[in-house]
Amino acid sequence: MICREIIKEIEARFPKHYAMEWDNVGLQVGRSDKEVKRIYLALDATDEVIEEAADWGADMLITHHPMIFKAMKKINDEDFIGRRVLKLIRDDISYYAMHTNYDVMGMAELAGKILELSEPEVLEVTGSMHSESGEVPVGIGRVADLAQPMDLKSCAEMVKKAFDLPNVKIFGEPNMQVHRLGVFPGSGKSAISVSLKKGVDVLVTGDIDHHEGIDAVAQKMAVIDAGHYGVEHIFIADMEHFCREKFPEAEIRTAKIRQPFWVLM
Repeated sequence: MICREIIKEIEARFPKHYAMEWDNVGLQVGRSDKEVKRIYLALDATDEVIEEAADWGADMLITHHPMIFKAMKKINDEDFIGRRVLKLIRDDISYYAMHTNYDVMGMAELAGKILELSEPEVLEVTGSMHSESGEVPVGIGRVADLAQPMDLKSCAEMVKKAFDLPNVKIFGEPNMQVHRLGVFPGSGKSAISVSLKKGVDVLVTGDIDHHEGIDAVAQKMAVIDAGHYGVEHIFIADMEHFCREKFPEAEIRTAKIRQPFWVLM
């Protein structure tokens, strides 16, 4: 297939117009007319990921997080982003990013399913889409009442197992009873306010700082910080399934799931 044909299929399922205004999604580097036989999937376009994709002979690299966010005034080998761009061009790899449009149209629903939330609602509404029943809200995150209330420690253990994580960070008392759960993949600092308004007892998210954590607890809401990567790594398996279904003639390879940091115990 041609790169632009692959992009057309991706954007039919995850339209770019659902991305946040500040975001930068779409084809960032490379040729739209590139013939694509091999697709490499990863969360981030790191040096290691680009090297692995090139060594494998990838024609296209698809990531969740965009490598380029701000406008670049120069592209050269004196800057780490510039070096990545040059490497992609040199190896003729077309690079595509799908960020908040995927958060809205894929990640949120998938995270809710992984946590087995029943009849979840959108946590942070960012827009709407047309359906047979009319306009329905879309956005980032999901919120729902748990089938059975549980204590915070049990809830954290459930989250850790569901996302296959070595650990999670918890703000709140272990024996606190939680009835209503919100999940906001990625950085959840901005989701604390809306979570409180929607009666969330425990918010599952990532990138929670000390002050956000203790302030949430002071307002009777616990936080399970599963990490930015910890929740969003589900993108890789989901997009692998999508690509294998939509592009059966292409070879698909995924980056190894690995946290970008390590913890000294």
